[in-house]
Amino acid sequence: MSRIGNKPISIPDGVTLSVEGKVVTIKGPKGELKQEIDPEFKLAENEGAYVLERPTEQKRHKALHGLYRSLINNAVVGVSEGYKKELELVGVGYRASAQGNVLDLTLGYSHNIFFQVPDEIKVTADNPKGKNPLVILEGIDKQLIGQVAAKLRSLRKIEPYKGKGIRFVGEHIRRKAGKTAAK
Repeated sequence: MSRIGNKPISIPDGVTLSVEGKVVTIKGPKGELKQEIDPEFKLAENEGAYVLERPTEQKRHKALHGLYRSLINNAVVGVSEGYKKELELVGVGYRASAQGNVLDLTLGYSHNIFFQVPDEIKVTADNPKGKNPLVILEGIDKQLIGQVAAKLRSLRKIEPYKGKGIRFVGEHIRRKAGKTAAK
């Protein structure tokens, strides 16, 4: 039984949802997103909310039921509120600056890294004095923001001994003890 798939998708004011064949189009104040679903699934309106109904009790349909419901709900939240991820650069001399959609990162390598961010995402860099630099990603597509954040993190992975690298703000890193001096 899919508990997530059975939950209704609440539609806030200013958001419209339309189904044409296998494409669900969600329009809101922040933009428009399209999500493909299996044409066998039906979206039924129920008192200002939508419920995703699966055609059969097959294992495949049960597996896709919760997935499609989550993808549509993420799109509804994206076009109404948007998503935001904050990354923190931890390390001596680590810096970030943004010119348009190009992010210029200084991460302790012999050269700067120029990272091209997709046009759908707004990127800002903040270098407060005495604190770690921040990179802020904002947009309406949750999957795209997560993918870009993961790619940024892979440029300088967190190392467990000193905790240097790129991490999410508020993320806890498991630290390892270093070598102890011989007696």
